[in-house]
Amino acid sequence: MKLQGRSLLTLADYSREEVEYLIQLAEQVKKESKDAQRTRRFEGLSIALLFEKRSTRTRCAFETAFGEEGGHPVFLSNQDIQLGAKETIEDTARVLGRMFDAIQFRGFAQATVEALATYSGVPVYNGLTDLYHPTQSLADLMTLKEEVGKLEGAKLAYVGDGRNNVANSLLLGCAITGVHLTVGAPTQLYPDGTLLDKARELAKTSGAKIEVTTEVSKAVDGADGIYTDVWYSMGEESKEAERRALLGPYQVTEELFSGPNPPIFLHCLPAVRGNEVTPEVIDGPHSRVWDEAENRKHTIKAVMLASLGRD
Repeated sequence: MKLQGRSLLTLADYSREEVEYLIQLAEQVKKESKDAQRTRRFEGLSIALLFEKRSTRTRCAFETAFGEEGGHPVFLSNQDIQLGAKETIEDTARVLGRMFDAIQFRGFAQATVEALATYSGVPVYNGLTDLYHPTQSLADLMTLKEEVGKLEGAKLAYVGDGRNNVANSLLLGCAITGVHLTVGAPTQLYPDGTLLDKARELAKTSGAKIEVTTEVSKAVDGADGIYTDVWYSMGEESKEAERRALLGPYQVTEELFSGPNPPIFLHCLPAVRGNEVTPEVIDGPHSRVWDEAENRKHTIKAVMLASLGRD
């Protein structure tokens, strides 16, 4: 499957076959890593890594995935370049597109990453915006597949803030690949209605079931995996007290993992132990968050290999 030249701005831009191909490619490069194979498929290439927000997994995944393949990653924060300051996003995109083979953006507005893709002329990867986090969802799906053996028919429960970027991308990723997803959230934090309609439309083709409920017990019933995220995202720190009160009943505790076939626990990280998840869960036997974090690197490398024609 040829994805050369394609950007990754949202999973909605990709077909089921394309998403599954990227996950299969990620499985291949993960095996290469475990077998200590070192190829140089990005030799002679460079990537601009633009960051408006701090990052651990996204930055490290892009830098190590690109660098160990012989490429040259260049980290650029909004303190380093004129990103939307003295220069328009469009002009920055035009300049970077003439100097780099690809661009990664992690920041606030989805419109910024879309402008970079429109005006740069090179593949652009969404490392996180306020609206979507597609590279995270690829790693989530890969981790779920490793545990269950397949994606189609697997069941995932997302519990907590149902309208953040991680939940948005999970809705799309699960709907595309046939994973049944139930979002458990208070009505004030339900997913956006338009996005929910989009996910349900995609689910008609894949056979996925997309549901939303206020009841945690209903959301996690029969789930292969339980997923949660922080109760307030970057830039929402002032809402901490409000979210604690609203989302307290949605904390992921050990009680949700009882039964003969307990689900796995997933989290995009960083996590706040004692808020959205208890220490016993995230540090316990059901947790797969470290596998999930590692898979960020493998799925990101797969996306870059495919889009740069090195797969």
